[in-house]
Amino acid sequence: MIVVMKKGATSQEIGEVIRRVEQAGYEAHLSQGVERTIIGIIGDGRPLSGDNISLWPGVERALPILKPFKLASRDFHPQDTVVPINGVKIGGQEIVVMAGPCAVESREQIHETAQALKTSGVKILRGGAFKPRTSPYDFQGLGKEGLRLLRQVKEEFDLLVVTEVMSPGDIELVAQYGDILQIGARNMQNFSLLHAVGETRYPILLKRGMSSTIEELLMAAEYILSRGNQRVILCERGIRTFENYTRNTFDISAIPALKSLTHLPVVADPSHATGRWELVAAVARAAVAAGADGLLIEVHPHPEEALSDGAQSLTPERFACLMEELRRVAKAVGRSLSGKGTDAT
Repeated sequence: MIVVMKKGATSQEIGEVIRRVEQAGYEAHLSQGVERTIIGIIGDGRPLSGDNISLWPGVERALPILKPFKLASRDFHPQDTVVPINGVKIGGQEIVVMAGPCAVESREQIHETAQALKTSGVKILRGGAFKPRTSPYDFQGLGKEGLRLLRQVKEEFDLLVVTEVMSPGDIELVAQYGDILQIGARNMQNFSLLHAVGETRYPILLKRGMSSTIEELLMAAEYILSRGNQRVILCERGIRTFENYTRNTFDISAIPALKSLTHLPVVADPSHATGRWELVAAVARAAVAAGADGLLIEVHPHPEEALSDGAQSLTPERFACLMEELRRVAKAVGRSLSGKGTDAT
């Protein structure tokens, strides 16, 4: 249920509603918009009557939320959520590009990549230190050494870092080096991990599972939100279908669908969606046109030598060209691309 407060409701009236809700054994989640304050009621306490709540001082009306995802829904939070991260805002008017290699392989590789990305106007570097792979014999990442290398280039080039966390026990370690904690597709329904990151206030990039529905993605986000962490970013990265020409099937319709269902920012990963570098640019342009708030793109200085996902990685030169194309698409749909392009220093 959500409680919509009257325009101009006082802080005392809002506080009294929260007190009564919590006294009944529920959790109260406050969402304050420009004109209205909404209080979400979550939990399994004794029944609360919407008719009775509507009579409380300062309350305009009480409405049931029919969707299973409560805190993630636009019913609870009609305005778009913007996740600010050290000067970068994800979910606002600017489209944010996060780029870098699938995995950190060496200091030379990550340094060369970061330098090229900075020149193209990128503000967030992506790179995996812990890599869950289908085969146990494939490169699994450099672990803590990879995190250390990410922090080196982060500080040298003034970049933010998004990197994957795989278990609750690694959260604090990864957070020491990264600015955004990624939960990969394979861990989207790792509920102990979702609970653990929900107890923190670190920004979370939650990828859609390879065989997961849109509702299942939103329910995974609900696990994080329900523990108090509101800094959640959703990522469409393609789903598994019968088609095998591409690595996955990119669900372009998921972007506007998610934007209509949830207030959370939505970004797209055209690299994992296609698995083929020659398709990445077209899918990235389509994602921006469809309303994505950001992109996650794999870039490697020497894709033919990559230890992970070289086939879907753009060279820095191809990435620079794509950034200019994306600026034009963003402008056409009334938005802008973060960064200053090839003039960035």
